[in-house]
Amino acid sequence: MKLDMHCHTKEGSLDGKLPLEDAINLLLEKGYQGMLMTDHNSYQGYRNYKRHQQEIQQRLPQDFVVLKGIEYDTIDAGHIIVIMPTGVKLPLLELRGLPVNLLIDIVHHFGGILGPAHPCGEKYLSLLHTKKGKKYQDFISRFDFIETFNACESPTSNQAAADLATRFHKPGIGGSDFHRADCAGMGYTLIEAHIKDETDFIRAVTAGVPITSGGDYYLHTTKQKIGRMNNLLIYSFWVYNKVSALHRRRRRKKNLKEYHLLTDQLSKESSHTKSRLP
Repeated sequence: MKLDMHCHTKEGSLDGKLPLEDAINLLLEKGYQGMLMTDHNSYQGYRNYKRHQQEIQQRLPQDFVVLKGIEYDTIDAGHIIVIMPTGVKLPLLELRGLPVNLLIDIVHHFGGILGPAHPCGEKYLSLLHTKKGKKYQDFISRFDFIETFNACESPTSNQAAADLATRFHKPGIGGSDFHRADCAGMGYTLIEAHIKDETDFIRAVTAGVPITSGGDYYLHTTKQKIGRMNNLLIYSFWVYNKVSALHRRRRRKKNLKEYHLLTDQLSKESSHTKSRLP
């Protein structure tokens, strides 16, 4: 199957300009069978899709799978793409600001997978250009995949990401990282499996099903258009991310407490069950 594994929508991302249904139609025209919604720290776009799923599907010319994902802003390691099993809902994933190691623990505990988006890209936004990224050897093996092609990135950045995936024996996914119509379907992931939901994709990745990535590059990315102003944009994002993380601190702590209570309960139930086995 051919999937675009990095997609932003008008319904779910503040900087998204493309409505979901328009994005689906554009991807269909380019031969895609599905997409992963990766709105920034929000499942709002996917919730909107589920509310209108039947009517949207009636207007589509063929089957098309829409997977639920998220692009999570960690406090210390840039952007991370997260995919949870079908039906698993974690409000904590919509509260930016978790440290990457805790994010990995939580996602894996609930059966999900995750990996760094554009790991060799812009400062603060990308794993290797963060403070935590300087010690990436200590934890990158815990990721399940690496985004090895991002149409917003340069060939040099994507090649470095591909080298990183090879070094750590991780599958590489690809996506457009589109926010507007002229960018949709510029990056792809080819996976040798039939994917109908998030759980299917997670199983395929963990089972080692062959995956390849690739695509075309935007002729004029935002960073190229604004030139030196891109540095101001990057620092502005850093400030926004820090302030937003602090703003959500109380809610995040509450959700973390509930998470720890749940894991403790599950651990006790598991131990009790094992003790009763003959």
